[in-house]
Amino acid sequence: MSHAASARPAGRGARTALRPAGGLPDRLVTVFAVAAGFAVANIYYAHPLLTAIASAFGVGSGTASLVVTASTAGYTVGLALLVPLGDIAGRRRLLVALLLVTAVAQAASAAAPTATALIALSGLMAVAAVGAPLLVAFAAALARPEQRGRVTGRVMSGVLGGVLLARTGAGLLAQWTGSWRTVFVVAAVAMLALAVLLWRLLPDLEPAESLGYFALLRSVASVVAQEPVLRLRCLYGFLTFASFSVFWASAAFLLAAPPYSYGAALTGAFGLLGLAGAVAARATGPLVDRGRDRLAGTVLYLANLAAWVLLAFDGGHVPVCLVLGVLLLDFGVQGAQVANLGVLFRLRPEARNRITMAYMTAYFLGGAAGSALSGAVYSAAGWAGVSAAGGGLAALVLLLWGVERLRARTS
Repeated sequence: MSHAASARPAGRGARTALRPAGGLPDRLVTVFAVAAGFAVANIYYAHPLLTAIASAFGVGSGTASLVVTASTAGYTVGLALLVPLGDIAGRRRLLVALLLVTAVAQAASAAAPTATALIALSGLMAVAAVGAPLLVAFAAALARPEQRGRVTGRVMSGVLGGVLLARTGAGLLAQWTGSWRTVFVVAAVAMLALAVLLWRLLPDLEPAESLGYFALLRSVASVVAQEPVLRLRCLYGFLTFASFSVFWASAAFLLAAPPYSYGAALTGAFGLLGLAGAVAARATGPLVDRGRDRLAGTVLYLANLAAWVLLAFDGGHVPVCLVLGVLLLDFGVQGAQVANLGVLFRLRPEARNRITMAYMTAYFLGGAAGSALSGAVYSAAGWAGVSAAGGGLAALVLLLWGVERLRARTS
């Protein structure tokens, strides 16, 4: 029986949501994409608010950056401990439960009395905010093999839309209301609404495996050990997202200083440049379906390195270079994400959530490392240090990719 055929309707009207053995209809792909975007937005709301948070609590840029570092680290923990449950539990119930926990944590963040409390709450919230990777793997399970790359690309474009919503909407909302705390109140309400929507619209799906929780976690190590492609793509994901996070963890401080002197709204709006990443996600999926993932990887990793050359120019003080650099960075990193997942989803359908967990854990460990590195080098060496760190990581992943391609040709 196909995955689509084994799906059970979730609620009234859901019986026609899936066509037996017909893959994933476009309107349900849209639901997955929108839900994934709102789910992932939770870990990005704080990015344009860091200067306001630092001012409110009277702390420095390094301490304020820990809000981002904690959320990235917490998200990594959630990926490792919760995402594998998608292989053994009802995914709709799991998703709704996690959204409700996230809503409570965001509400508590809105009332955080100190920077330390906000940092801790950001980490705890992010543990539960792992709906996006669950939704990506869920959509891939329901899609036909020949449409899987396209579906993955569309859902990932929704994830990127969520990142843009978080950065841009959070900055605008904070400036409009005069308080960064309002952003977290709105986030809590949005998660409650999303939980209700998904409970009514998403299909249920039989678990792919019948394992205990700890046996499931142990099996992740077996999957990683048995799949060299997975190990290599995990390394690429770690390095690319580390490079990406090096930029965004310090971008608010660069944009708040002369010659930009942007407030929270303009800093958030700067994130709209990430539309290039959404374009890359949608374009990369069909390339993967056609077996052109190697070409896509080469172009995308070159774009990452070129981005840092532009971002470093004149200490980040040339607006046109900064804009072009951000466009290339988002294009390269997010396109590479779709290419990696498209390749990995071919490996073992019964272990798709564990494969997603392994890859995304490596990916966000890279993000946490990049955020921490960014805060340290910005405090010590300013934008020059940030550029050296981000560019060095981009150069390393391109070097490793080139070595892999060379070995593939000579083997």
